[in-house]
Amino acid sequence: MHTPPRRHRLRALAAGAAVACAALTVAPATAFAAPALAEAPADEAADASTLRIATSGFVDNFNPFISIYLLPTNTIRYMYESLVQNSSEDGSPTEGLAESWTTEKDGAQWVFTLREGMQWSDGEPITSADVKYTYDQMMSVPELGTANGNLVSGFESVEAPDDLTVVINLKAPQAPNPGSEIPVVPKHIWEQIDNPAEFQNDADVVGSGPFVLESYQANESIAFKANPNFWRGAPKVDKLQYVYYTNSDAQVQALKAGDVDMVTGLTPTQFKALEGVEGVTTHSGIGRRYQSFSLNPGMQTREGTPYGTGAEALKDVEVRQAIRLGTDTKTLLDKVLEGEGVPATSFIPASFPKWHLSDDDSAIVEFDPEAAKEKLDAAGWVEGTDGIREKDGQKLELRLLVDAGEPNEQSISEFFVPWMQDIGIKINVESSDADTVSAASVKGDYDIYFTGWSVNPDPDYQLGINTCANLPTSEDGTGGTSQDGYCNPEFDKLYAEQRSELDEGKRQEIVQEMLAMNYTDTAQIANWYANGLEAYRSDRFDGFTLQPEDGGIIANQAGYWGYLTVAPVEGTDASSDQGANTGLLIAGGVVLLVIIGGVVYMVMRRKNLADVE
Repeated sequence: MHTPPRRHRLRALAAGAAVACAALTVAPATAFAAPALAEAPADEAADASTLRIATSGFVDNFNPFISIYLLPTNTIRYMYESLVQNSSEDGSPTEGLAESWTTEKDGAQWVFTLREGMQWSDGEPITSADVKYTYDQMMSVPELGTANGNLVSGFESVEAPDDLTVVINLKAPQAPNPGSEIPVVPKHIWEQIDNPAEFQNDADVVGSGPFVLESYQANESIAFKANPNFWRGAPKVDKLQYVYYTNSDAQVQALKAGDVDMVTGLTPTQFKALEGVEGVTTHSGIGRRYQSFSLNPGMQTREGTPYGTGAEALKDVEVRQAIRLGTDTKTLLDKVLEGEGVPATSFIPASFPKWHLSDDDSAIVEFDPEAAKEKLDAAGWVEGTDGIREKDGQKLELRLLVDAGEPNEQSISEFFVPWMQDIGIKINVESSDADTVSAASVKGDYDIYFTGWSVNPDPDYQLGINTCANLPTSEDGTGGTSQDGYCNPEFDKLYAEQRSELDEGKRQEIVQEMLAMNYTDTAQIANWYANGLEAYRSDRFDGFTLQPEDGGIIANQAGYWGYLTVAPVEGTDASSDQGANTGLLIAGGVVLLVIIGGVVYMVMRRKNLADVE
């Protein structure tokens, strides 16, 4: 999934509540505000077998066919195994439900062999019928392809000749492994559901992953329990408990007080404030997310029907390119992120060097306000007496949506507004809560807003949600998962080519061309690939697994490794009211922790992401 892929989009939900849930096992700053803490119930005081994770993340639902937001798609990775998993070492394909696979017909047919004896969390056997059911639903019911439909767009048919064999017949040879990133659901449960597209899947989940959802109360609690039937073996903690806080500063205070065991998505200021705190370990690691401005290029449905309230000026690529030229992304990285990341070029992070668009690519432009002014001049926007440009009687004014609960967004805005003023564009900042921003972005009711996704090791999903085929089907913005409302038929042709190109070197060249094209079309301006900044109670938990293992992250992985191996520190007092989380002990005792979920961003359509993913 986003990441999820698949997953995902960005946006932290400033949830205002209290309590949290028993759950899964192990990711511009302003001065800390007085925290509004959510308190765990008395009967759920610190427990050595429960890992408590602070969150403000938005949840739409836990339906793996539908959800595209960061928090739920991340947890769906823990609930449902895919045919093929992303390895902890480097994200490359490794065993999932399938223990092996082969390709036939020059890559147009993939044959998967499932592991014998696997069980769902309710004890029912996992068979090829579950896989076929999952894929068939996505292929035949458009609504059930909302989250990951582009991953099966090349499927001709799926066969289950026996309980342990799955055959995927493709319309054309395919380079990405078709068994990756699709959560397989239990047929015996889902075929009993009247309307799977509306199923919330938020209680008593039957799954195949290391944890399964017990219960969910919006903005209050998400509770997961360990799955003893998980094929790799049960996790070493019994529960994961996501605890809601109204803001990120409150989460930091909760970690210091021992009320939670892990906090992710820290700002640099918060991160530094936690360094040296007794019982707490901090870590900055390589992430798989990008952060960007999404520019409304003129939203339209898959059939070409316009919708939304985007500014007419932004339909002109020259105006969008001028905004890029007038934005100093390197300064944003230095001043807002305090260097905790690297400059971005595209929506594929530098952590995936095979696919990432190099800084040296000919399409890349540097910060150049004078060139930006020339672009606007050429587009017919004339500077008025107040310095703001005009054309056909209209001022060049744009709305920037800002999540009031996100310090980074507020800080970026303070730089962005005067930069745009300098080139003749007036930016009207509209600050509100994450829910409001999210809803507006889905409906296309914005000019510019902050977005970001968690990206998977293989770029196919993220490329796919930039094709015309993934635009929404409805004028309310639903029915599709489009990254930025981007649509270019030439990009779509290249997408089909890269998917079928079995020579990895040639495929890399095609992907680079696609990223350069998207960069030039400027439906978004990627600012940075942030390091994952997180902190944990190393006096309570240790044994986290990173992805990638060399300097990678714990939370928001393209997999379930982060919380699969974590264990209580020996001798931890379960009744203690001071929480302690574990560090991540790797070779030689080095504790590495990373959270790439910085600002728990939604993975939703142009927002997010899911990362995804």
